[in-house]
Amino acid sequence: MPLRSLLLASVVFGLTVAGTARAAPDDALPLPTMPRDGGPVVQAGDTIDFSADGLTYDDSGEIATATGNVEMRRDAYTLRADTVEYNRKTGAVVAKGHVVSVDPEGNQALGDRIELTDTLKDGAIDNILLVLADGGRLAAASGQRINNVSTLRRAVYSPCPVVGEDGCPKAPTWQIKALKVVHNPAKHRISYHDATLEMFGFPVFYLPNFSHPDGFADRVGGVLLPQIELRQTLGLGIGIPVYIPFGSDRDITVTPYLYTNTNPVLALQARRLFAQGPVEADARFTYARLTELAADGVTQIDRGDRFRGYLGVKGQFQHGPEWRSTFSLRLTTDDTFDRLYGLDYDDALRSTYALERFRPDSYLSISLWGFQDLRATGRGGETPFALPVIDYDWHPDDDVLGGRVHFGANALNLLRSNGQTVRRGLAYGRWDRSYITPFGQRLTATAMLRGDLYNTQDPDKATFPVYAGNANFKGRVIPIGAIDLEWPLAGPLFGGTQTITPRIQLVASPRAINDGIPNEDSRSVELETVNLFDLNRFPGYDRWEGGSRVTYGITYALNRPHWAVTGEIGQSARLGRRGDDFPGGTGLSGTLSDYVGRSTLKYGSLIELTHRFRLDKSSLAVRRNEIDLTFGGRANYLTLSYLKLNRKITLEDLEDRSELRAGGRVSLARHWSAFGSAIFDLTAKGSTPTATGDGFSAVRHRLGVAYEDECFRFGVTWRRDYINDRDLRAGNSYQISIAFKNIGF
Repeated sequence: MPLRSLLLASVVFGLTVAGTARAAPDDALPLPTMPRDGGPVVQAGDTIDFSADGLTYDDSGEIATATGNVEMRRDAYTLRADTVEYNRKTGAVVAKGHVVSVDPEGNQALGDRIELTDTLKDGAIDNILLVLADGGRLAAASGQRINNVSTLRRAVYSPCPVVGEDGCPKAPTWQIKALKVVHNPAKHRISYHDATLEMFGFPVFYLPNFSHPDGFADRVGGVLLPQIELRQTLGLGIGIPVYIPFGSDRDITVTPYLYTNTNPVLALQARRLFAQGPVEADARFTYARLTELAADGVTQIDRGDRFRGYLGVKGQFQHGPEWRSTFSLRLTTDDTFDRLYGLDYDDALRSTYALERFRPDSYLSISLWGFQDLRATGRGGETPFALPVIDYDWHPDDDVLGGRVHFGANALNLLRSNGQTVRRGLAYGRWDRSYITPFGQRLTATAMLRGDLYNTQDPDKATFPVYAGNANFKGRVIPIGAIDLEWPLAGPLFGGTQTITPRIQLVASPRAINDGIPNEDSRSVELETVNLFDLNRFPGYDRWEGGSRVTYGITYALNRPHWAVTGEIGQSARLGRRGDDFPGGTGLSGTLSDYVGRSTLKYGSLIELTHRFRLDKSSLAVRRNEIDLTFGGRANYLTLSYLKLNRKITLEDLEDRSELRAGGRVSLARHWSAFGSAIFDLTAKGSTPTATGDGFSAVRHRLGVAYEDECFRFGVTWRRDYINDRDLRAGNSYQISIAFKNIGF
């Protein structure tokens, strides 16, 4: 071949921009008009790469032919084929044999023969298979591509596999067949005309005009898949979500719900991504019947149709490298709205705002707290508002007397419209030093000094007199000293390693330091293994465990390949006979505390069994018995949780109760599974006077079945609630969920 012809052929292939030419129909869809003005084809700045096993050029026909593993690249476009011909007279590029064209987003067009313009952006193809980057596939008898938009005739779309694990062909789970399909990569949209949705080979839904994103369009609006549910009180409900984007940083989803037994409900979800962080708002409201309780707490009053609704807002703003705001607002018009419409089962709503500063050696938080009590027995005026709560911690890097120091402070302003109001300020400094003795023990010495100042108003309005403080100002100074000794002993056993760690701790602080101090954050107290060796076994700040005591315990661990056993048990003894800071039954009153322990058995990731207990110091009666079991993996599992508290305490935060929870999932076939969960109240009136059950009362259970494969998910769930609460009636609820991969549902 003359050298001139080889150079010309190189230029010719350098002109071709490897792009995805989609689609030419077999029923006379016109090919794009080719440029034939005779002007220069190579544009300034074009960078072309191509390779082939062979290259020929026909001078008379002005046809350049590349053969054998032909690959051409320009920018992010690629074209591969067995043979590629370029006709300089017509400007047509014809690729034959195992043709693959890839666009910048990763979409691939496959065919036996494709004819393009000399830019490779427009053209036609027979028997096309368009493989989208998100896994979806479009197959068609013919199609064409003009201005980067592909139009396919007699096409089928599905993201489902068409080849089984055995390598044999199989029908897709679902597919959309249409006479015409248009794929617009610029809009990231696939549109169908005269289409039918098929499931497992059967037509189930006719779609005259339908469109969905192509996998890249996460900001395209439209109608989402309907939500279907059946509730005892509301009847049959259908929700139709409509997604509306307003740019790349904000959107809203509007969902009207229609019910057979009550008025419609409108749900809104709005999201906005600011430069400082995200904000999300949820609202649901209606005009429907409201039932409330009378002042006696028993008689129900029908208030007629009222405005009812819920509003939730949450977000987080970053104000720089150190400062951050986090906020959450939750409000409802009435106590039962959230549970009635399936939003949640909370008996109180919490709204918060926190301004935080993070530094390597310190932390500052200024927060606001508000609560809305949703219990039938709740008394609104006693619901507190914390405006504000301030916490500060500082850990200097420098050692002091060979140990580390820690400084902290807290301030609280707790307000009630009809109850005890408390203002508190405190500060403390703590010093800890640990070292290892020549015999291998770890000895830790601790010293701390704390000062508190309280201002209490209306203590006579406290919910319980035991929680009331003295009116006006009250202060206290708390010095603490402690010595803690641990001696880990390790060695081989049964092919693994066992560790036995005895531990003893001595703590000393003044007695009777809670007199006249209100109790707002130290009410839910109980001795457990997690707080056995704490300097103060009370939670919160308002109560301090005074006096001197010695605490002792032992921890055991055996670790072998695939399984492990751990356990611990301990008790504390007061060096004196005072323990009246704690209510009886908490395990901490008296000279000796109850015994507390925990044991855990793990076998790989298959089994985990944890048992926590508290035994009466005198009778060894079980005062707390808690068992948690997890068995199985992700596909098949069982969870059981049992709790029984036998503390004989009548305070609202410490009442005895017994509960059983269960949940699980089992695979029925390759794609089918069944799941369920249940909650049972085992509390009887004989153990707790305020109990309403007989010792075995169902609270709520849920059963369901689901199908899920690579491209489709379907589930049916049945839930039954057994608790009546004003207009919330016990009964059954059913929910149907459907999800199609890649079409926005």
